[in-house]
Amino acid sequence: MPKITNCLWFDTQAEEAAKYYVSIFKDAKLGNVSYYPDSGQETHGKQVGSVLVAEFSVGDQDFVCLNGGPQFKFTEAISLMIPCKDQQEIDYYWEKLTADGGQPGPCGWLKDKYGLSWQVYPEMMLPLLAGPDRKKAKRVMDAFMKMHKFDIAEIERAAAA
Repeated sequence: MPKITNCLWFDTQAEEAAKYYVSIFKDAKLGNVSYYPDSGQETHGKQVGSVLVAEFSVGDQDFVCLNGGPQFKFTEAISLMIPCKDQQEIDYYWEKLTADGGQPGPCGWLKDKYGLSWQVYPEMMLPLLAGPDRKKAKRVMDAFMKMHKFDIAEIERAAAA
């Protein structure tokens, strides 16, 4: 099966964004940076030598940040999910990704400073929602639907009630 790479469209911030994401994730690394050549300008309109793409990876997941221009913006229709093992991890990613103009959203969703949507959630939550105890799943869902940043202790209380 071919490996799927996420391509994130930016106006002019591709390299900046790749470096930003690498600074947040502990197992991330910056890859190649490519530049616009002196051909195709009638189509792309970009300055020769400006950044075309900046590559990075988080663990074994590859990403390409593309400087494609202002035509397209991120929407909540696509989000990147970060399953967290504990409250400390949730707090870390929430703080980092909402910094410098990022925006918190409901139910563990947020937008980073580039407008990319993320879901920062406890990894134990999805099994609770999918488990056979439908009353427990309802209590958990009722609890987290009132949250912005997830509170694991509150979710555990709802599950145990």
